[in-house]
Formats: sequence, structure tokens, C-alpha cells
Amino acid sequence: MSLRLIAVSALVAGLGLGGAVIPGLCTESDAPAQPVPRAVAMTTEQSQTAPEFAGISNWFNSQPLKLADLRGKVVVVDFWTYGCVNCVNTLPHVTQLYSKYRDRGLVVIGVHTPEFPFEHSATNLQAALKRHGILYPVAQDNNSQTWNAYHNEYWPAQYIIDQNGKIVFQHAGEGQYEEIDRTVARLLNANS
Repeated sequence: MSLRLIAVSALVAGLGLGGAVIPGLCTESDAPAQPVPRAVAMTTEQSQTAPEFAGISNWFNSQPLKLADLRGKVVVVDFWTYGCVNCVNTLPHVTQLYSKYRDRGLVVIGVHTPEFPFEHSATNLQAALKRHGILYPVAQDNNSQTWNAYHNEYWPAQYIIDQNGKIVFQHAGEGQYEEIDRTVARLLNANS
């Protein structure tokens, strides 16, 4: 068994047995844990203009995109990283959403924001896109500039942006797939 395999095995065992502190999902503190907002639909008054993509080192499956150029379309921005089990669990739902609505004007953009050093590799990310059958545009956010622009805190997280460029729904974690689908369908139907 190689030293690297032993180290990874110890890390996995430690996460499973010792109560992991995972950056972005968990914090270690003496203060009582605050509940993580799972899904938030926003009213017109609450919605804010979606930040532009910033600091993207590579684009996959697309030329570089700007949200300003996507006005008139419904956009789902999905923050993820291929080393996150929860993110990987959401990918079938995100790819299915893209397949279902792309011909009606939905744009899905995966923002791959690494948590660990090995996730910074463009080659590794490209292999993950192929492995998971991801055909929609993916932005490689290695320096977390887009992550920070959205004030994002969790992997995975989805932001739904309406045709006017406003964030109208956000969700952190797994689940809420039906609500995400309904929100996208409602926005697309409002445009028909």
C-alpha cells in the first residue's frame, strides 16, 4: 500500500469517525451551530442582480460567458467541486434539468470551485466532466473569485437567475430538486 493511499485512507476514516470539519459546510466553534438555509425563494424586493463571473481560469464546454450576455434567458449557476460527495450526488439532477429545458432557453453554468489542491487541475476537472456526462458550460474558479462574488458558503449550491439577471432562488446542499425544476419551469413559462 503506498504512502499516499494510506494517507487518504486515514483522512477518509477520520472524516467518517471523528466528526469532520469541512470548510464551507462545517465550522468549528464554541457557538451553537446556526441552521443552514436550505432553499430560499426571493420576492422581487429581495432579489439582487447576479454578480458577474470573476477570476475564471478556464471554461469547459463553452467559450467564456458573461451573465450580461445571457439576459433574456433563465440561468442556473451551480457551485460544485468534483471531490465533494454531496456535489457528485446532485450532478444527475443538474444534468437532467439541463437536458429537459435547454431547448426552451435554460442555461446551466457549473462553477467548479476547488476545496482541495488536487481539484485545481484542469486535467482532473476535464476527466470529471467526462465521467459525469456534463455537457453544459463549466467555469473553473480556482481562486474562488466568483464564489466570493456570490458570497457563497456551501458545496453544492444552486442559484437561479431570471431573465432580468436577478437571483430569484438559491439552495445549498442536496435535495429540493422538484422545487428547482418548478422554479425554472415557471420562469421559462413566464417568458413564453
